[in-house]
Amino acid sequence: MISSASSPPRGAHRHRPEATPYLDLTRSQWSALRDKTPLPLTAAEVEKVRGLGDVIDLDEVRDIYLPLSRLLNLYVGATDGLRGALNTFLGNTGERAAQTGTPFVIGVAGSVAVGKSTVARLLQALLSRWPEHPRVERVTTDGFLLPTKELQARGLMSRKGFPESYDRRALTRFVADIKAGKDEVTAPVYSHLIYDIVPGERLTVRRPDILIVEGLNVLQPALPGKDGRTRVGLADYFDFSVYVDARAEDVERWYLNRFRKLRATAFQDPSSYFRKYTQVSEEEALDYARTTWRTINKVNLLENVAPTRGRATLVVRKGPDHKVQRLSLRKL
Repeated sequence: MISSASSPPRGAHRHRPEATPYLDLTRSQWSALRDKTPLPLTAAEVEKVRGLGDVIDLDEVRDIYLPLSRLLNLYVGATDGLRGALNTFLGNTGERAAQTGTPFVIGVAGSVAVGKSTVARLLQALLSRWPEHPRVERVTTDGFLLPTKELQARGLMSRKGFPESYDRRALTRFVADIKAGKDEVTAPVYSHLIYDIVPGERLTVRRPDILIVEGLNVLQPALPGKDGRTRVGLADYFDFSVYVDARAEDVERWYLNRFRKLRATAFQDPSSYFRKYTQVSEEEALDYARTTWRTINKVNLLENVAPTRGRATLVVRKGPDHKVQRLSLRKL
């Protein structure tokens, strides 16, 4: 018999935690999950993959990205196990069974200047050190932006980076072909120097073990076709996805800091699309950057990018110092 002391008073309600599909972890809880996984990167190698303005060191790699690489390695192994079960069910053996294997695809999403490129490069470097899957390729969705002439013709230059500024059909087909196991798939190449697609240049991907797809809108759901039918979206091909999250105020500060550094470095190149911002005062240049953030990047973040956060397998939340504070892992 339950005593009255153990029962809530009449009229009182037991506190029920809010239902969520995610398991929330602190930095220390997450770091402990790396188990005994050795750190395969040196400080020099971490420096090579670090994005301009991003703050990352060996401690951050050890605490955050090493456990993530271990988790992804487990996911890849589990997927291989499921593939074996499927082959058994289908009666596939030998060469036929090998042909049913497909690359493991990871999506990395997040705002401009949040550090998603650094995350993608780190994952590529870490995952390629696991002996089970040495061939790890990385592509960015920048290569599937419409060329500048096309954006200008459609009146989309001020919407660059928004979903409608990409050739979404070509991007989805690219990942679908890789997922289908095609021997060789190519993609356009984007240059941040000229701020446009490079004419005649292609990136070739040849049957990777793992493909990392990084971009602002990679978690966007598919839009209905003109006939109203639901289409397959890019994210439908992902086996795992990461959303790099931070407060908009922090991302704006990181964006402006990166702009300052680029103005002193890459923008100095005579071929740079942004060289004109080195020919004016720093304050004038920063006024342009603030306006760009407020009218384009922040709008895109709030309207298109952030709403896809709930579609990610893992949400990595950064604090004001660019360090990861908390992580939310989707439950199975």
